[in-house]
Amino acid sequence: MKHNPDRYSSQVGEVWAHFMFKVKYCHNIFDNFGCRNACHGLILKACRKYGIRMKDDVIGFDSNHVHTIFGMGIMSKPEIAKKIKGFVARKFFILFPELKLPKNQGGKFWGSGLWSPASYGANPTEINFTVNYIRTQKYGSARDQAKQYRLTLFCD
Repeated sequence: MKHNPDRYSSQVGEVWAHFMFKVKYCHNIFDNFGCRNACHGLILKACRKYGIRMKDDVIGFDSNHVHTIFGMGIMSKPEIAKKIKGFVARKFFILFPELKLPKNQGGKFWGSGLWSPASYGANPTEINFTVNYIRTQKYGSARDQAKQYRLTLFCD
């Protein structure tokens, strides 16, 4: 299937960027399948809401961070990171309010947000290598794992 590149006024083309978002305080929340599945679905919903393209809908999870490739469109890297991280964090804490409880009650993110303020965003030199790198993260793509266990993703 042929894909036409993005078109903006007098500009035509596409730019992909590899993003990595780290969980604040390095909590290993993505070792929990439910947290991974919800985060995956929320990232896809955020992309739809803000019109951000994702390369092959691939999202790779490690214990405390997430990797993906977004199409830049006419947005800057910090703008994309802010939109995705903000949307996901707000909805994530609605789904998992126990993570916001005080520390003495078992909470992990009392008085703070989900994501570390830092993020990684770079243009990959070899897009297929980067997609494969994301798929081979500790938990690979949540969508692939959901199919393996015949589960549906939060967003489906």
